[in-house]
Amino acid sequence: MILDRIYKPEFFDNEKSSDPNWKIALWKTISWRVIGTLDTIMISWLLTSKIDIALTIGGIEVFSKMVLYFIHERLWDKITNPNNEKNKQTVRTKV
Repeated sequence: MILDRIYKPEFFDNEKSSDPNWKIALWKTISWRVIGTLDTIMISWLLTSKIDIALTIGGIEVFSKMVLYFIHERLWDKITNPNNEKNKQTVRTKV
């Protein structure tokens, strides 16, 4: 299963931290979540008229969606760049 790869320690090893795609994915994750969370807070505030509830909703979703997006980005890279040497090594260890 594809999701099995992300739970392996080698997915987050030090060698991959020097991969520029990894860094780009992380920064895209953070910047997009800032925009998305502000949007969620504003919509929650408009619907509830309570800023404390809106901030709570925004605080919860910022972390959950950041993790989901990062995982999605890394899996997408493995799927769209199967000839990448690092992706080949991951696939070889799974077979």
